[in-house]
Amino acid sequence: MSAGSRWSSHAQFGARRTDKTRRSGRPRPAASRTQHTNALDALGRVGFTARGIVYVLIGWITLMIALDHRTMEADRTGALELIAGKPFGFVVLWFLIVGFAGMALWRAVMAVRPDLPGKQGIGSRLASAGKAVLYAVAAYTTARFTVTGHASGSTNRVSTDFTTDAMRHTGGRLLVGAVGVGLVVAGIVLIKRGVQRRFAKNLRMGTVSADTRRRVLMLGTAGNVARGLIAGGAGVFLLDAAITFDPDRARGVDGTLRAFAAAPAGPVVLILMALGLAAFGCYSFCEARWRRL
Repeated sequence: MSAGSRWSSHAQFGARRTDKTRRSGRPRPAASRTQHTNALDALGRVGFTARGIVYVLIGWITLMIALDHRTMEADRTGALELIAGKPFGFVVLWFLIVGFAGMALWRAVMAVRPDLPGKQGIGSRLASAGKAVLYAVAAYTTARFTVTGHASGSTNRVSTDFTTDAMRHTGGRLLVGAVGVGLVVAGIVLIKRGVQRRFAKNLRMGTVSADTRRRVLMLGTAGNVARGLIAGGAGVFLLDAAITFDPDRARGVDGTLRAFAAAPAGPVVLILMALGLAAFGCYSFCEARWRRL
């Protein structure tokens, strides 16, 4: 048998196998993986959208504090309470639940799949695992608030309760201090990430205009710097609580922002922080559109 006839026989046999597979109705592994990946990416993008809504609202609450208006806590709890008081707020709350849960699942997959592009490093996988836990908690607390109407408490109370409980045990002050140092380091990393625009490597914006790309980068820079300042400030408060052995000195997001308001030129600083937080919310919407998943 000639080489050409052998190739023809193999080709016909392959075609018959393909037709048989198609008739059997069993999905091909590659197609199945593609469907799963697309579904997971969709959940991730919904999660980025949910995060954007929360940060825009926290920015708005922060602006109200800067303008000396009585308002609720400038954190996720305050944002949920603000949403609940608006028309169609119930629908938005359930969207946030789905978004946070989707983000938690997406981050969990990023943590356990070293074969994904750009996610082979152990540090990146551990960071994804930590974020998966945080978003799972956010989904749970949002769902509980939506169903029961009771918030889990402001970040100030959570921070104070954690510090109080930790200091009751041997080595608790060291633990609180270590968490404070971790937050300060995380704040520095976020500020550096924003200033150096390291976040841009996660964006797929080859088809957008230069003007749009410049605006997205500005949003990402302002947002990451604002988040870094808040994380660093909260870390300093925890360090202060550990050194002075006074849990009441601990602060969450809301308390840190109000401390900025008490500083010289505080209202101006707080307005800038409000704009930075809202910018990060808008940047999250951009990630929902252009994030490389």
